[in-house]
Amino acid sequence: MALRDILSSYWSCFQALLFPQLEETLGVLGERHQRFVMVLEWVRVETLLPYPYPRRGCPPSDRAALARAFIAKPVFALATTRMLRDRLHHDSTLRRLCGWHRVNRIPSEATFSRAFAEFADSALPNRLHEALIERTQGERLVGHISRDSTAIEGREKATPKPKQPVKPKRRRGRPRKGEEQAKEPRRLERQQEMTLAEMLADLPRHCDIGAKRDAKGYQRSWSGYKLPIDVADGAIPVSCLLTSASLHDSQAAIVLATLTAGRVRNLYDPGSGPGQALMDSAYDAPEIRAHSHVLGHVPIIDVNPRSRARKQALRQETRARRACGLVLSEDRRYPERSSVERVNGRLKSLPRT
Repeated sequence: MALRDILSSYWSCFQALLFPQLEETLGVLGERHQRFVMVLEWVRVETLLPYPYPRRGCPPSDRAALARAFIAKPVFALATTRMLRDRLHHDSTLRRLCGWHRVNRIPSEATFSRAFAEFADSALPNRLHEALIERTQGERLVGHISRDSTAIEGREKATPKPKQPVKPKRRRGRPRKGEEQAKEPRRLERQQEMTLAEMLADLPRHCDIGAKRDAKGYQRSWSGYKLPIDVADGAIPVSCLLTSASLHDSQAAIVLATLTAGRVRNLYDPGSGPGQALMDSAYDAPEIRAHSHVLGHVPIIDVNPRSRARKQALRQETRARRACGLVLSEDRRYPERSSVERVNGRLKSLPRT
């Protein structure tokens, strides 16, 4: 079934059946409450929470209700757990939608923090997203996958860089004939022979300092993380990662391509990025192009000059194309990458949780 038909059927059920029944029980639903109900119906968080109660001791708080409250934080624009608890105490409709019928059943702030840590350790948000993409996009043929990364500022302090091991001194000058110097393979080279689990484990995820050039050409730095993301046509996020802020964008490209290939079928992989210069330079790597061809995709990546002579030659070639009115198919498809920038803009509009 097409995504449009799925959305139409869901919306018809919401308007005709679900919302009227909920309003008879809970009262009038506001816009945020209706959006929260739709998100709960879409993700079905209860199906991914097999938490058995222990045989001894006090039974833990209802993890399904805590997971619904976790989803309510971005829907109701609640930045902290304390704000969420205050909203649950004063909003009876939201409290009952989450699963608590009485105020005294709402857990403490520490219980919320422990439960949210459990959800993060078990990768619950990632599994919810993967199940949703499989259910709605599994049978769809995606034309373009736009790849980009955005800065995620963190509250904690940046982890200091580990000290580099002292390299043994070598003889100065050129190596002797027949003598070869062992070079440590780069991460892109190692990823060619890794499995998906090994590639994910190899990516750094600690908080550190990152720097990036924005659309206006200014260099900006932040302390926190980086979110590489793959977006399908229609501004639909398909897969994403959370890495250290200092990780170069190219280091996550092969991992994202492998993740996306396991979730949807797509034809083109256009590399993208704000300002184009940094991201184009990152994606213009032979390993990334070769991996896209292995997956059966067509990589569309703007060429990085890397030298003044090549940059001048590319300028002359562009002028010649404009003079004769030649427009390549890659040039027409490349602007499709703007969908990932719209997704990043929506992520930036969400409150920090």
